[in-house]
Amino acid sequence: MKRLLLLTTGGTIASIPTVEGLAPGIGGDAMAHRLGPMADHYELTVRDILHLDSSNIQPEEWQVIARAVHEARNRFDGIVVTHGTDTMAYTASVLSFMLLHIGIPVVLTGAQLSIDHPLTDALENLRAALAMAASGVPGVFVAFDRKIILGTRAVKTKTTGFDAFESVNAPLAATVSGSGLNLHIQPVHDGEPCVLRNRLCRDVFLIKLTPGLNPEIFDMLLRMRYRGIVIEAFGAGGLHFIRRDLISKLHKMTAAGIAVVVCSQCLYERSDFSLYQTGQKALDQGVIQTGDMTTEAAVTKLMWILGQTSSLEEVRRCFSTNLAGEISYFS
Repeated sequence: MKRLLLLTTGGTIASIPTVEGLAPGIGGDAMAHRLGPMADHYELTVRDILHLDSSNIQPEEWQVIARAVHEARNRFDGIVVTHGTDTMAYTASVLSFMLLHIGIPVVLTGAQLSIDHPLTDALENLRAALAMAASGVPGVFVAFDRKIILGTRAVKTKTTGFDAFESVNAPLAATVSGSGLNLHIQPVHDGEPCVLRNRLCRDVFLIKLTPGLNPEIFDMLLRMRYRGIVIEAFGAGGLHFIRRDLISKLHKMTAAGIAVVVCSQCLYERSDFSLYQTGQKALDQGVIQTGDMTTEAAVTKLMWILGQTSSLEEVRRCFSTNLAGEISYFS
């Protein structure tokens, strides 16, 4: 039998009713017990490492999860992490960077209903996650609604639907059907050792561009000493510069040594700042493109890179490099 580790962090899957609403209250042993005979297919070890709603999972908790996975990687064939759905895509993305070259499957899953709810999706999601963890395919993944998604490509697109996550700009890593777990990628490990690099820069700000946005917000971010900015621009890469000149502010930011990363508000396809005048003006100021990355991957990649280096050239080089399947191509 495959040796699997179940790490629990809380989330809806582990929630119970309280006077203040649903809150995590079900431990990992109880969760494993609810799997019934399914758990007997694996040599399963359970550890509770956090008891949090995922809205409260922040960079400090990402480091806790990454350390737990890294420390256990040589004693298990695969690891499942239960997690709340709201920030699961951020956690999956950042773990992909902190645990580069992980030689085993690390699979995040959760549920839209508590595991104690009679209509829960938790059991189905856990079964898929355990199967993927036993597959031998190395990397970080999200298992949800019978789909296995690469960690850097998962995005939560629904608040309550069981099909809450989509694989954005990348095919599914695997699916679950009547024929079992159908792998769409091969279990190949590059042989590089997995060195835990869990230093993160928390001074990264995400801003969604809106028509008429006051450029002075960038002066405020400069005074607050942010080291990195991610901007969700329009379409393939547009920022306004008439009347309210964002372009000159971007020049000021990059001149001050702040990494400015620009992606698209559109969920699918890539940004390409070379297409339009507005985008080319932004490129002239030294902004960094994200290609077809998700916003979650762009934000966490920037936090991770700035945790390793203060060099803008190194940030630029890393953003043009596919590290964990987060990017397919640039323009």
